[in-house]
Amino acid sequence: MKNGRTKGEVESAIRKAIIKFEQEFMGRGPEDVRAFIIKDLVLVRLKGVLTPAERQLAKTAEGIEMVRRLRQTLIAQGREKLSQQVDSITGAKTTGLFTDIDTQIGERIIVFTLDQDLESAFQSAVFQSPPSDDEGTFMARL
Repeated sequence: MKNGRTKGEVESAIRKAIIKFEQEFMGRGPEDVRAFIIKDLVLVRLKGVLTPAERQLAKTAEGIEMVRRLRQTLIAQGREKLSQQVDSITGAKTTGLFTDIDTQIGERIIVFTLDQDLESAFQSAVFQSPPSDDEGTFMARL
């Protein structure tokens, strides 16, 4: 649609927001990011998130726990910003944010729970999102 967004475009916008957050808030960006809208969830998979120092620490059980605690603390501090970005992109309200990291493979998963089923909105052919700074109001029809 002319001014609309498809599910893939919204997922891409979320992906870009997560990359920017990682670069600005965490100090570096991941090697790969994928975002998926699944009903009332946004699932984000980040690959290659560990710094060289974190990879070194992750060689011991104590180091793994240190990396996990550090990453959890950083996400907790950035939780409001992340939630606001997802809210702005989707037009839904984030009701929860969950994350975990696998230090052996250097991947992180972030799950946002939302107050509405976005996937159904795309399937029913109408999706509305609030206007952003550089865009007008838009509506997508599949």
